[in-house]
Amino acid sequence: MNTAQEIVEYGSDEEGDAFIDSGDVLAEVPDDGDHPMDEDDEAEDGVGDLPSGNSDVKDNSLQHFTTHNGSVFAISCHPTEPLAVSGGEDDLGYIWDITDGEVIVKLTGHTDSVCSASFSSDGQMVATGGMDGKVRIWRRVGTADFRNWEFLTELQGPDEVIWLRWHPRGTILLAGSNDSTVWLWQLPSGNTMQVFAGHSGPVQCGEFTPDGKRIVTASEDGTLMYWDPRSPTPLFKLSPQDARFDLENITSLAINASSTLAVVGGTSGSVRVVSLSKGEVVGALGGHAEGESVEAVQFVDLTGTGSSPGVVVTGGTDGKACVWDLTTMRLRATLEHQDAVTSLLTHPAPKSHLIVSASADNTLRTWDARTGALVKEHTGHHGPILSASLGLQGSVVVSGGDDSACLVFTTEVDESG
Repeated sequence: MNTAQEIVEYGSDEEGDAFIDSGDVLAEVPDDGDHPMDEDDEAEDGVGDLPSGNSDVKDNSLQHFTTHNGSVFAISCHPTEPLAVSGGEDDLGYIWDITDGEVIVKLTGHTDSVCSASFSSDGQMVATGGMDGKVRIWRRVGTADFRNWEFLTELQGPDEVIWLRWHPRGTILLAGSNDSTVWLWQLPSGNTMQVFAGHSGPVQCGEFTPDGKRIVTASEDGTLMYWDPRSPTPLFKLSPQDARFDLENITSLAINASSTLAVVGGTSGSVRVVSLSKGEVVGALGGHAEGESVEAVQFVDLTGTGSSPGVVVTGGTDGKACVWDLTTMRLRATLEHQDAVTSLLTHPAPKSHLIVSASADNTLRTWDARTGALVKEHTGHHGPILSASLGLQGSVVVSGGDDSACLVFTTEVDESG
C-alpha cells in the first residue's frame, strides 16, 4: 500500500485528549530579572576562547570518532545497537561503532554538506539528507548483525534538505526543504506519498505526532501547519497575522506524548503553546531574552505516564534552557550554559526526568529536570556542539562538533566512578 493511509494505520488507538483549556492559561511569564550575559561581555571575558587550547580541556568522553573532515552537522544513535550515524561538512556520512570508533560503512553520494542523518525507528534503514537536495537511503543486509549495509535508493524533490524525520512506527520518511516544501516518501519503494506546500519560506522544523497520525511543520515565514498525511491541504494553519502567534521566524518545535500539544520557539525569543486539538494558541512562555532565538524544544515526562500536559524545556541562544510546567505555564528552573543551547535530549523511562543539553560553549550537560540540578558535565570538544543523540537506552550521549569530532559520553556517572 503506497498511500498515506498507511501512516494512519501505524498509529495506535486514539487516547483521551490532555490539553490545556484556555481558562487555565495565565499571562506571559516575565523573565523575573534573570538576565543573560551580554554577547559582547562574553567575548571580552574570554570564556568562549578557553577551550581552544588542547591543554585547557578536560576530556571525560569514552570514545572519539574523528574521521570527518569538517564540521559534524548531524548525529543519530541506533535505537538498540551500539552504532551511530553522522553527517558532515565533508559531504559524507558514516555509520560507526560507538564502543571503539570503528567505521562500519562510509555513506557517499552527496555533493554538498550532509546536514541530516538518522536511523529508522526499527533500526533497519539509514537516511542522509544534504544541502544538495538529495536524500539517500541505506539498508541493513542480513540478520546476523548490523555490520553490513547496502545502498537502497536516492530520493529527490527538495531543493535543499533542512531536516529528516522517520515515522515513529514505519518506514516512512519526512523531509523539510529550503524551498518551502515538505516531502513524504514510502520506503523501501521510494515512492512519493505526498508533497506539502503552503509555507512561503524554508521549513525549519517538522515532526510526526507521536501517535504517528499527523504531521506538524513550521517555517521561517512564521507559520505553523498541522497536516493529515493523506491530504495536501492543512487541517489548520497559524500565522504571524494572528498577533498571539507572532514569533518572527520559527526555529524549533516539539509535540507532547499524547499528540495534543505543540510547543514552538522563534527568533524573537518567544515560545508558544498550541493545542493541536483546537488549532489555537493556549499559552505563551517568556523566559528567554528578547531577540535571542529559541533553538531547541523538548517535552519531559516527569510522571512517566505521558498523560498530563507535563513539562517542556526550551533552549536558546541566550545560553539558557528553561524548564516549564505547562499545567501552570510557570518556570520551574533555568539551566545555564555559557553560550547558545544547540540541542536538548530527553531520556527514556525509567529515567525520563533526565535531560541533556548541548551548547556552543563546547560542553554537554546532564540535568535533573525535577530540580534543575546539574548531574554531569561532558567535556572534550574543542568547538561548538552542533548535534547530539542519546543511545543505548539513554546510557550514553553521542555528540557532533564544529571541531570535526564525534564524542561518546556516559550520561550520568563515569564508568570508573
